Amino acid sequence: MSSTPEPDPRLLAAHDLALAALHEITAPSTVGPAAGYTLEDDGVVSLRFGNTMEGYPGWYWTVSLAVTDDADPTLLEVELLPGEGALLAPEWVPWAVRLAEYQAAQAALAAEERENADAEGDDDLDDDEDESGEDDDELDDLDDLDASDFDDDGSPILHSGDVDGVDIDVLDESAADDEDDDSDR
Repeated sequence: MSSTPEPDPRLLAAHDLALAALHEITAPSTVGPAAGYTLEDDGVVSLRFGNTMEGYPGWYWTVSLAVTDDADPTLLEVELLPGEGALLAPEWVPWAVRLAEYQAAQAALAAEERENADAEGDDDLDDDEDESGEDDDELDDLDDLDASDFDDDGSPILHSGDVDGVDIDVLDESAADDEDDDSDR
């Protein structure tokens, strides 16, 4: 049967050193009362203090201390660590995995909608036609665009060379006359 070594009493009594270290990294109002200690490897003692920050329930301020021979306690580390039942972030999942899960869920939803539409007899709608009766051919044309369909600056050229369907060579003469009248006043 192995016995647990007793912590150095100088480390257990070093609350003032631990609090001074904590107050250097956080406001004194965020440090609660002493909440015990943990005996680490090689005689290191981690003193715990309550945490009063609202966003970290169940977390503790932890100050790790060590002592060698006849020297005074030495500060090793100061950190905020979760305790039992602390609120923790979920395990990280890579973007590619999350995207694949999302795409699978979307495909399943689309398949379910198709099955429901077939069961209800809505199969009389054309695949290229939405419920309003409008054609989706315009959207299909966007899939066929390549680099030659764009101007040098990257903007699409549409409607016989007119940018975005606006003929910039033709001006409304009445609007131009109105502007001239305004400038004469």
